[in-house]
Amino acid sequence: MTKKHFIKLAEYLRDTTGYCKPFTRAQKEHLANFCHSQNPHFKRERWLEYIEGTCGPNEGTSLSREDVKIGGTD
Repeated sequence: MTKKHFIKLAEYLRDTTGYCKPFTRAQKEHLANFCHSQNPHFKRERWLEYIEGTCGPNEGTSLSREDVKIGGTD
């Protein structure tokens, strides 16, 4: 699996609204262990932080939806 795959998987896990119960921390950690077994360069903690919304996909801070202005209006 590549970084692109890991990001898409994390985004899928982040957005469970209306589909299923949110994944538990233990379930996400178990999946992170699998991802690391598929790619030794996989950054487990960063991936978990991205799912939790505390960082962006490339280590930067993640903006909340409230922080993003849609359509460029104030």
